[in-house]
Amino acid sequence: MFEFELRPILHILLHIAVPVAVARLFWPAYWKRAAAWMLAGWLIDIDHLLADPIYAPGRCSIGFHPLHTWPAIAAYGALTVPRRTRWLGVGLLIHIVLDAIDCVLM
Repeated sequence: MFEFELRPILHILLHIAVPVAVARLFWPAYWKRAAAWMLAGWLIDIDHLLADPIYAPGRCSIGFHPLHTWPAIAAYGALTVPRRTRWLGVGLLIHIVLDAIDCVLM
């Protein structure tokens, strides 16, 4: 029969909802642009293409994929300092935090 797993669906929805909510809360005048830049944080998931299998529901991304390692995370934190890259840096950190929460829930 059809097996339904809620965690991966919730994970994807949070990757959309949290950046949009943060943008609306902290940058209400520019929330659409801020949200778009924060959602661009999903681009770091391109490193999943290096893994075999590409998607493994029981695998923690943090520390496994190259763009989900501590040096990369430090770089994302540094991106929050300059105003020009702040939205992207915040989006990348949100992405990492959500992935870390997913790891804890596994």
